[in-house]
Amino acid sequence: MEQGNCSAVDEFVLLGITENPDVRETLFTVFLLVYLISLLANLGMITLIRADPHLHTPMYFFLSHLSFCDLCYSTAIGPKMLADFTAESNSVPFLGCALQFLTFCAFADAECLLLAVMAFDRYQAISKPLLYTAHMSGRLCSLLVAGVYLVGLADALIHTALTFRLCFCGSNEINHFFCDLPPLFLLSCSDTQVNELALFTVFGFIEVSTISGVLISYCYIILSVLKIRSAEGRFKAFSTCASHLTAVAIFQGTMLFMYFRPSSAYSLDQDKVTSLFYTLVIPMLNPLIYSLRNRNVKQALEKLRNTKWF
Repeated sequence: MEQGNCSAVDEFVLLGITENPDVRETLFTVFLLVYLISLLANLGMITLIRADPHLHTPMYFFLSHLSFCDLCYSTAIGPKMLADFTAESNSVPFLGCALQFLTFCAFADAECLLLAVMAFDRYQAISKPLLYTAHMSGRLCSLLVAGVYLVGLADALIHTALTFRLCFCGSNEINHFFCDLPPLFLLSCSDTQVNELALFTVFGFIEVSTISGVLISYCYIILSVLKIRSAEGRFKAFSTCASHLTAVAIFQGTMLFMYFRPSSAYSLDQDKVTSLFYTLVIPMLNPLIYSLRNRNVKQALEKLRNTKWF
């Protein structure tokens, strides 16, 4: 359809997860609890890392930014979704929809790249422990994090610009609980081939780069660990990577399932469940994974608990 035949869309209506009022009340309670745990856990992780001098190392510097990304993109989705459970009208302005997706995409992309940077950091720590602090200087860590955010923002701007220039001349009801690409593509009466190509190329490049970086780093890590003679030393080296590998597997597996399928394979009901997992559940799990399996974080928490302030 020609762009001139399209009527302007001032707002979208988010249909949400379900229309059943009893189920909505239950889901509101569950996801309010999930979001509050995520909010407190990520804010707590950031505060703990800033407050404890023993955690002022590259590993925890990157971990604090991982918590920041989780906090930002879950907050872009969670409060609006929770409000829609209790509101009569689930409308969102056109620009508000664009801003929500832009924020979510920028920080989700940044988290993808940050996981690869954290794998590189683990490689430096395990393979070259004596030169670790020299190689992973404060300046290099800051540049890596700045690059992560810039690439994430650039990718988000590309997808946002391409998506919200599309023609939405029919229904304005988005069969989802937030403004995401697949339901917006289905809603548009324009040709979305360019958008799908951009999704597979730009975001695909980020995914391939991230996964390749993680795999290459861990290949070198495994080779370095195998050179350690003591079983205790090997176990200690692998244990420092367990939390990171768990976070990578959960996040990347969900992202690959969600976005790297042809449009004909989309199932909106299935996608809603998957989206709930990576927008709210994963941001809650990450700080718990790192705190429960990390001895230094446990010690910092114990020290903080024993202070006079508490």
